Order: sequence, then structure tokens, then C-alpha cells
Amino acid sequence: MNNNIKGLILIFMGMLFIITQDVLIKYTINDVSLMQILVFRATIGCILLIFYLIFTKQPIVFSSAHSIVALFRGSSFFFGFTLFFISLSQISLAEATTLFFVSPFFITIFSYFILKIQIGINRLFAVCVGFFGVILIIKPEFNNINVYMLFPIIASCTYSLSMILAKKTSMNDSLFQQTFHIYIGALLGGILISIIIHFLDFNLGFFSILKNPWIFYDYQMLSLLIFISICGSLGILLLISAYRVTSSPILNSLFEYCHLILAVLFSFIIFDETLDAYSTIGLFLIVISGIYVLFREHKRDELVVAKTSLRS
Repeated sequence: MNNNIKGLILIFMGMLFIITQDVLIKYTINDVSLMQILVFRATIGCILLIFYLIFTKQPIVFSSAHSIVALFRGSSFFFGFTLFFISLSQISLAEATTLFFVSPFFITIFSYFILKIQIGINRLFAVCVGFFGVILIIKPEFNNINVYMLFPIIASCTYSLSMILAKKTSMNDSLFQQTFHIYIGALLGGILISIIIHFLDFNLGFFSILKNPWIFYDYQMLSLLIFISICGSLGILLLISAYRVTSSPILNSLFEYCHLILAVLFSFIIFDETLDAYSTIGLFLIVISGIYVLFREHKRDELVVAKTSLRS
């Protein structure tokens, strides 16, 4: 089988596991501590990643050559996805996932400021189109803004920043080291937030769902939490494997948009949630402009490689 086909199959399977995780988190988030879910997921993720490295005969390294950056990446990733999962308690899975997919635009902006990559007028226009798509989904009113709609966007921003920092430090820290840092950030962050919230005696407002108790003796719920953690961890490992076997990163990135299709489908089938006309148009604008940004990035990388080859 062609390696690119293998990569696409792995991506589809990875996205299927991740969307299953999101569906189950949305299903359980009002009954169990979100921090417990994140701690379970981080713990099982670390264990599965270690087994993966042993199976593929690769070194197991936790340390980082960029400790401060690794700490910041882990913290920002944890903060962003905490907000994303909180949003699932108040808005549809389809809306949350669509808003999260503005990440190509944040990556474009962070690439300019951190990696010093120039932004052309065409890519800037695509970013504006994607932003307009976000406006159509959020439908903001000056006196009535749904704050929960902003949470997936903030999550997308922190995710994009994390990816740019990962690229900047990739010469010294491997992909597996960087994945460990994300898991460790979630593990420590989840435990710390749980301890702090336990001693708070006031209304947390938009974050009140974080006060849900940890579950210890409901074995059915504990089994479900473990299953959620396995789904999320396997999804990440499958995506890592996909990028290792394929020769076309742009194809992988484009195929990741099947996550959106699965989110809309599962949102309708399981939760009876549908997108209105404005949100549907916004979704298409975000997808089209995101794909355009990915193609422009791919062409830029090909040009850099070509110039490097000519110089050598």
C-alpha cells in the first residue's frame, strides 16, 4: 500500500478516536470533574507513548533543551483545551470544533512574529475571510455575546502558539519529547487546579463546571473515563504515526478537516445539534480559507527547498 494512503488511513482513524473522545467528554462533563478527565488522559497518554517508543525501539526522553519554552507550551496547551472542553457544556460540538479550526490563521500570525515568516496579501486576505466566517458563527451582539463561543477560539490560539514554539525548538526536542511535555503539563495542571478549586468557596462564573467532584467509587464512570483517555491518546499516536509514514504533510493537513465533518455528523446524530444557515456559511468560509493558507504554506516550503537545492 502507498505510504500516503497509509498516512490518510491513520489520520482518519486518529480523528475518529479524537472525535469519540470529544463526544464522550461532552456527554460526561456535567457529571464529573473535567480536571479528572484531563489527568486521566495525560496519565494514560504518557503510558501509551512509552509503550509506543519501546515498541518502535526509540529512546525515551522526558527532558527538554528548552525548559522554559516546554513549560510554557505545556501550560498554554492545558489552558486552551480546558476552555475548549468547558465550551462543550454550553455550545454544540459542531460549533466548538468549527471555531477551533481557525488555527491556520493564528499559525500564520504567530509565524510572522515568532518565525519571522512574511505574510503575503493573499494569505492576509484568507485570514480575513476566515475571521468573517468566525463572526457568522458567533453572531455577536454588543449587549449579548456568548462567552462560551470565544473559548474554542482561545483554545485554537494557544494550540497554534504551542505548534509554532514546537517548530522553533524541534532541532533540539523531538516530537515525542514535546508530546511528553504536553501530557506532563496537563497532569500537573489538572492536579493543581483541582486542589485550588477545592478550597475556593465562591461562584466561579463561566468556570463553575470545574467544581464538579472527582469520581472514585463509580466504577462504570471510571471505566468511561479510562476509555475517553485511551481514545484521546490513541488518536494522538495515530496522527504522529501518519506524519512519520507519509511523504505529503500538506495532504495530511488537508485530510485533518475530516474532523470537522465527523464533528458535524456526530453532533447531529448523537446530540441532535444542527448548524443554522449563518454558521454553515461560516464553516465553509473557515474551511476554504484554511485550505488556501495550507496550500500557500506548502508552496512557500517547496520554494525554500528549491532555492536551497540550487545553492548546493
